[in-house]
Amino acid sequence: MKRLQAQPAPEYPMRINKYLAREGIATRRDADELIARGSVLINHRVAALGAKMQKGDIVEVHDKRAPKKRVYYAFNKPIGVITHSPQNGEKDIQRSAKLRRDVFPVGRLDKASSGLIILTNDGRITERLLGPDYGHDKEYRVRVSDPLSDRFKKTMEAGVTIEDYRTKPCIVRKTGSKSFNITLTEGKKHQIRRMVAALHNTVVDLERVRILNIRLDDLAPGASRSIEGNELRTFLSKIGLA
Repeated sequence: MKRLQAQPAPEYPMRINKYLAREGIATRRDADELIARGSVLINHRVAALGAKMQKGDIVEVHDKRAPKKRVYYAFNKPIGVITHSPQNGEKDIQRSAKLRRDVFPVGRLDKASSGLIILTNDGRITERLLGPDYGHDKEYRVRVSDPLSDRFKKTMEAGVTIEDYRTKPCIVRKTGSKSFNITLTEGKKHQIRRMVAALHNTVVDLERVRILNIRLDDLAPGASRSIEGNELRTFLSKIGLA
């Protein structure tokens, strides 16, 4: 049995399944299953599907089922592989990775890009890793078509306006006349490509090399490896699940 004290948050009243997902207890779908079985209590009363809770409410979760074994993998997505929802013969990560069927990719990496994707069957990871309020850092290796200007690093790091959005400050390290590494704490769609385009250049190669403490290193394109031991403990600690 897990007994939770709700923490102050601006979005109360909050649906109980959202709260359980936010606290890392279960995904929203799994939370709904717990609620349907009568395993979730709000202020000592069995919660109904769709129930909402207020700030300060006491939530209890009683679940006698054996917990499933959670697994975590680092996968090097090749260029041309789709992260989610392939169409017209496209190849997606789940078919490319050839891992157990219940794992899924956390987040996205566009078709023209390559690099690190975390695969897992732990639905708690998604919100904790990708939620905009957490600001977890991800590092990318970028090559562009034209030489970088003298002001490129300073301008990128300060934030770039893409359409009607100003990107958050980031870290840029120039690695060559036409290449750099960038560390972001957000993940807008095609953000790096759009940032580079806003500075009148074009991305020709984009690879994600790190998510928090998980590094791509020498993992070959299309290959995967287990995340375990100290590496896993550090990762789960960084996202508040350990």
